[in-house]
Amino acid sequence: MIRIVQNDITKLQVDAIVNAANQVMLGGGGVDGAIHRAAGGELFEACLKVPEIKPGVRCPTGEARITPGFKLPAKFVIHTVGPVYRDGLHGEPEKLANCYRNSLALAVENGCKSVAFPCISTGVYGYPIEDAAEIAVGEASAFLASHTDMTVVFCCFSGYDRRVYEELLTASAISATV
Repeated sequence: MIRIVQNDITKLQVDAIVNAANQVMLGGGGVDGAIHRAAGGELFEACLKVPEIKPGVRCPTGEARITPGFKLPAKFVIHTVGPVYRDGLHGEPEKLANCYRNSLALAVENGCKSVAFPCISTGVYGYPIEDAAEIAVGEASAFLASHTDMTVVFCCFSGYDRRVYEELLTASAISATV
């Protein structure tokens, strides 16, 4: 099932929330900063323990890592790094799709039945919400075809973003609750 909400992702009662992180995973602005603040200092410490693949990179673009949720209602935080949008012609769609695929795979590996996503890469990374939402909904729908016991929540910060997701789901006739 797909659900769409306009809410603060740090308040959601789900098994895992996805963090639109940066490659170093130590907090930042936007949703990343909000998740780190709400989870408390233990999240920072847990992220420090994630091995660097190369200096300053714990999670490359398109990949995902998981930590406990600490003070969040969610049991887990799945950190994924979306692409910086240039023009859509430099691998951005595939990298963004990988964020969803890899996050959902980690959720399943860790026994999650519900996972909430923010609008990955649509803030300071500049990905157009309409294009990003189409990728998000497509990846979630493909995943849910073989994982019918999972709930995917798209947690939108703005009313405009929420409407974009609602229109996509209505147009594609995908089963969703708003």
